[in-house]
Parts: sequence; structure tokens; C-alpha cells
Amino acid sequence: MNTVVLNLEPIAHLTDEQFYQLCIANRDVSLEMNASGELIIVPPVGGESGNQEADLITDLNNWNRQAKLGKVFSSSTIFILPNGAKRSPDAAWVKLERWEALTPEQRKKFPPLVPDFVIELRSETDRLAPIQEKMQEYIKNGL
Repeated sequence: MNTVVLNLEPIAHLTDEQFYQLCIANRDVSLEMNASGELIIVPPVGGESGNQEADLITDLNNWNRQAKLGKVFSSSTIFILPNGAKRSPDAAWVKLERWEALTPEQRKKFPPLVPDFVIELRSETDRLAPIQEKMQEYIKNGL
């Protein structure tokens, strides 16, 4: 399946809160937003990719349970990056002190921070360039 990108800028600019409400109102759709304000509809993954993602999250979480250095997040978590993009990596880890510096409201909604570590899994149908661009975006925002 292909990713669908909708340019909303000619008619609307969604605030962080509006994007959050849009995601809550459409829980069956996985959404992201790039720094240009384009809404990205992320297709679901197949069994192989889903299993690989689960294995990676399990490994990351097992390491973190021993190290007790931070928090692990699944692909359902959207992070608000400094450039305004709203991204959900396949797996993410945030240092505990950075997580605890957020307010309870920020933790409950989409955390406004760049994770300290992310994993983006490339499935067979994913093109390499968009994933590379997304990884560069994380790095430019402080990963």
C-alpha cells in the first residue's frame, strides 16, 4: 500500500491541538503531519513487518527494563518535533529525565519532543527515499 499525502495548507493550518483532535476522531487511521503541514495517511503493515516491529519493540523494552534509563514507545505514539512535524516512529526511546520534564498534559497527548532513539522499519512496499528523509528530519530536530 502507498502512503497518501494531503496538502491542507491552501484551506487550513492545523494547530497541534487540532491535529490531536483529528487523530482522536479518526482512531482507525494512522496519521502523521510533516513540517510543511501536509497530512500523511500511513498505510497499515502486513504480518511480516508487524512481527518485526513487535520484535524490535520487545528487544528495546527488555533492554530498557534492565537499564531503567527511559521510556519506550510504540508506533502508535506521535511526537511533535521542533520543526512542527508530527511523527510516529516504529519504535522510540526517550531518556527518563526528558520524559519527566514534560507536564502531565504533554505526556497524555502527543509529546512535544524528539525521541533520543528511533527505529523506522522498511517494509517491502516502502520506498527508501521517504524513510531516509524522515530519519534526516529526526536528526535535524535533535535526535
